[in-house]
Amino acid sequence: MIKMGSVSFSFWIWWILAITHMLPSMIQIIEARIPESPLQCNQTLCTLYNTYGRWGDRKDCYALNATYPTTEEELRAAVSYAVKHNLKAKVVTRFSHTMPKLACPDQAVQSSFVISTEHYNLQIQIDTANAVVTVDAGVSLRQLIDALEVAGFSLVVSPYWEGITIGGLISTGAHGSSWWGKGGSVHDHVVGLSIVVPASKSEGYAKILRLDEQNPLFNAAKVSLGVLGAISKVTLRVEPSFKRSITYNFTSDVGLEDLYVDHANKYEFADITWYPSQHTAIYRYDSRVPLNTSGNAVFDFIGFQDNPTLIPEAVRASETLLERTRDAHGKCSTAAATLAYRKLTANGLKNDGILFTGYPVIGYQSKMQASGSCLNSQSLHTSCPWDPRIKGLFFFETTPILPASLFRDFVFDVKKLRDLNPQSFCGADNYNGIFLRYIKGSDAYLGQSEDSIVIDFNYYRAKDALTPRLNQDIWEELEQMAFFKYGAKPHWGKNRNIAFLGVDKKFPNYNKFIEAKQQLDPQNVFSSNWSDEILFGKELEKSDGCALEGLCICSEHRHCSPQNNYYCSQGLVYKDAWVCRYSTTVPPS
Repeated sequence: MIKMGSVSFSFWIWWILAITHMLPSMIQIIEARIPESPLQCNQTLCTLYNTYGRWGDRKDCYALNATYPTTEEELRAAVSYAVKHNLKAKVVTRFSHTMPKLACPDQAVQSSFVISTEHYNLQIQIDTANAVVTVDAGVSLRQLIDALEVAGFSLVVSPYWEGITIGGLISTGAHGSSWWGKGGSVHDHVVGLSIVVPASKSEGYAKILRLDEQNPLFNAAKVSLGVLGAISKVTLRVEPSFKRSITYNFTSDVGLEDLYVDHANKYEFADITWYPSQHTAIYRYDSRVPLNTSGNAVFDFIGFQDNPTLIPEAVRASETLLERTRDAHGKCSTAAATLAYRKLTANGLKNDGILFTGYPVIGYQSKMQASGSCLNSQSLHTSCPWDPRIKGLFFFETTPILPASLFRDFVFDVKKLRDLNPQSFCGADNYNGIFLRYIKGSDAYLGQSEDSIVIDFNYYRAKDALTPRLNQDIWEELEQMAFFKYGAKPHWGKNRNIAFLGVDKKFPNYNKFIEAKQQLDPQNVFSSNWSDEILFGKELEKSDGCALEGLCICSEHRHCSPQNNYYCSQGLVYKDAWVCRYSTTVPPS
């Protein structure tokens, strides 16, 4: 995740990565630099951002007005107001981590209305007899985890990042990693939810529906993308508190394509991090252990820790320099140093909550399942590495979800592409490599229809939308290979626009979801131009440079950056791919 310089800077990489953990204790505490609210309003209008400060198309989202309900009735009243006044409404959270513009209100600003759940986070009701918990939609994942811990319970699965709300995470299909039990997707542990939907005038323009597993609308509402209505409450299964034991095995990636099924079957919370350029796979051996097992560890993932702002700013400046000078060798040097640092620090595992001292690392589920310490930064001089208020990290995140049965062939194709030029993969290996997680088949209409592998990789994004990237063609080919050759489904909360092309053909129950949408929101109050692009997989009009940001697949050189020697070219392994490739000579059109 952290990278700077080329070969001659290797020592300094080590020094900077190590000092990251020392500086916070050396800096005088001034005030907390917590992430800024994504919703900013003035006397004229409201602007909605995501946490990275930029949407996929770089166009800002606006609304004429916003409201902040604190109770379910206030939430119902907000929806009623929107329906009564013929407004387009969107529900937004205090975190806004989605990359697609699902939360953006309609492009017609005068008819757009935003409902924020930032202050709708008061109720967490634990039913100990039935082992379920019911929470307001705006409750954060960390709030819920901590409240359950006090009561002696745990969520079985959750995303690894804790900076999300319960309503937001189930709406976009957020997940952890497991093929055991109900699996790694949080929405598959939901047993009930309440949703506020438009209603007739006689019903007060809005009503609250209580849905459970017997209701035919339940499987539509579990992963709703925010287009069915406003989720007000969520009820989840919980279990008595338990402990986990984690060991990371850093080893060769030879045989990865044959080991991934056994790995998931053997370890309840298994995952794999693959560094193709380094020919390395990290297998996470992660299972429950008896509650009386010694250990009080914490998982504080290094990518989610708060850093002195000079660190991500220096990393970003160095990465940009490597991009500008086309220094692939330098990127590989930093990728190797990054991997070594991850091994040294066990990726953020801390046996005693402070330091990593050796495997296995054992701790309570509440401290091992999700992290995000940068959300609670204690200094004005530290922040999350991607905070848009600093000149820090800025990246794309591509997340295809493949049926497990196709993953083996996908790995072979990735290795073929890697072996043509191993250095071309160093860009992602500077972040988190190719991160592989497990989720089970789901009844949710927009969930996965079969046991699947989630494939996640981050890579450099330029500040200027028309600036191409080093090895851009490789990431575009990998992206197109996953989504079009192998028919991967997109993670709804991540990805560039092209990942959603043809999405209506990829979900067996897609038409059932659309029928539920027509039933619950016939006036399309909760739809917008932006969310329709995602839900219906619409292809945008092609323009100069559109392929650079994943807004189109190139078919002409002008869709790339011919002025910078990037031309539309055929894929190297997946011949149906069309990508922007650097060349000193103009290829045939």
